[in-house]
Amino acid sequence: MKLKDLNYTAEEIKGFAKHYMIETYERFDFIAETAEGMYLYDENGRGYLDFYGGVAVNNVGNRNPKVVQAIKEQADAILHTFNYPYTIPQAVLAKLICETLGMDKIFFQNSGTEANEAMIKLARKYGVENFNANKYHIISAKKGFHGRTFGSLSATGQPNTKNHLGYLPGVPGFDYVPFNNLEAIKNAYTADTIAIMLEPVQGEGGVNVADKSYLQGVRQFCDEKNILLLLDEVQTGWGRTGENMAFQYYDIQPDIVSMAKGMGGGVPIGAICASEKVAKAFNSGSHGSTYGGSPLCCAASFAAISEIIDLKLAENANKIGQYLQEQLKVLPNIKEVRGLGLLIAVEFNQPIAHDIKIKLFKNQMLVTMLDESTVRLTPPLIATEKDCDLAIAILKKTINSLP
Repeated sequence: MKLKDLNYTAEEIKGFAKHYMIETYERFDFIAETAEGMYLYDENGRGYLDFYGGVAVNNVGNRNPKVVQAIKEQADAILHTFNYPYTIPQAVLAKLICETLGMDKIFFQNSGTEANEAMIKLARKYGVENFNANKYHIISAKKGFHGRTFGSLSATGQPNTKNHLGYLPGVPGFDYVPFNNLEAIKNAYTADTIAIMLEPVQGEGGVNVADKSYLQGVRQFCDEKNILLLLDEVQTGWGRTGENMAFQYYDIQPDIVSMAKGMGGGVPIGAICASEKVAKAFNSGSHGSTYGGSPLCCAASFAAISEIIDLKLAENANKIGQYLQEQLKVLPNIKEVRGLGLLIAVEFNQPIAHDIKIKLFKNQMLVTMLDESTVRLTPPLIATEKDCDLAIAILKKTINSLP
């Protein structure tokens, strides 16, 4: 649907959104009408260099041709059925993901927060059925972010923030400890603990990268205590951090891993993968989803993940991410650059992140803001050094324009 095909102006379209929609987003003042590769285009055909990538969703680029073709072909066959009949896209996607990641079983959901809800439910059911009725407590990390539904929100270690305020009380059974601190996990462990739930890189919490020794130590501790390691890879998964999944960078295997965002190529889909031993806790009727694993979304996801593998986009994210971080470090007003692959935070030495975000938009580049001093860069994994050079030039111009 394009503006030229409607009897409305751009301002009228924006007015409809303001009048009828519950607005919780700070909008960029443009209509994203088309997109391709590294760019979004407004209603006037003006291009914006996309370094937010739909918040780490468009890993294979905006409007990837193979994803678009897969959607068109699937739409001509079947859009939706419930999960009683088998469907080809769902079955072949399950095989592709499990064999690529070395996991046994998969359950499809519609989003990241739903995937994390499923992960929490599966861990708790496994604990209660295999140990005792109190074996459902989960330890997660401060500054973590796991979603906006009640279970995932309760696992999110950001008390007294906008994520929690007004929504309490949450779901009981969660304890938060400092990130990258194995001793804190050991001290928080009790006989009722069933799992440790972590992001390998905390995305919303500041792009805080876990130490290898930390995650490997958590894996070892879980084995010693016969509890589960749950990894939230909603944002880090499918090439973003330089491996197909970040846990491969850390040389560990989770008991359950969640994924979403980049696995769909722009189409809403999420999933959890689990070991066979743990997956057995989900038996007939114990969990479900009307839309989870729909033929359309699975066809798009199969195309997107195939592109990530075939084009070696994880390797590109690693190479280009290192290149981009080195260029970012020499910009003015930089306090710290941190990240893994193409999940990068740029922290300034002043609270200028909002001004930077808005001025970058005016200079036709898009980023997201994490806090008053930090912006996050999550460009499509097809990014080249040339794209990064352009981004650095725009950032430098923008920073230097501030008073």
